[in-house]
Amino acid sequence: MQRYEYKVVPAPQKGAKAKGIKTAEGRFAVSVEQLLNQMGQDGWEYQRAELLPSEERTGLTGSTVNWRNVLVFRRAVEGDAVVIPAPGPTETSEGVPLAQPISGPDTVAAPAPISETADEPPLSLKGSEDPKTQEADQKTSTEAADKA
Repeated sequence: MQRYEYKVVPAPQKGAKAKGIKTAEGRFAVSVEQLLNQMGQDGWEYQRAELLPSEERTGLTGSTVNWRNVLVFRRAVEGDAVVIPAPGPTETSEGVPLAQPISGPDTVAAPAPISETADEPPLSLKGSEDPKTQEADQKTSTEAADKA
C-alpha cells in the first residue's frame, strides 16, 4: 500500500509583480503558479485548495472565526518509512516552558455505570430548603438593613 505525507500551506493573499502582467487577477495567478512550481520542485503534488474556519482570539475574552484559504499537497513516502515530525518547541522565546504531551495507556476502559441513585440533592448556592438556614439568612439581611 502506498503511503503519503501531506503538507498544507496558506494560499497567497496578494499577487506578485511580474513582467507584462498588469491586472490584479494576473498577478494573483502568477503568485499561485510560483508557489505550485516551488512545491512541485520539492516533490510535492498539488491536491486541492480548501477554505477552512480558524477560531482566533479578539480582545481579552472574545473570539471570532476567520476563514482561511490553504493549499494541500502530498508526496509518496519511500518504502515502509514512517514520517516522524520534528519535535516542536519546548519553551517560549521568554524561556517559559510549554505543556508537553505525555504517553498514556494504549487502551482506555469506560468507567462502570453508577448503580445507586443519589440520596441527597447536590449542593447549591441558591436558597436552602432547611428552615433554620432560611431563618438565619433572613436575620442577617434584616440586621444589615437596620444598620443602613
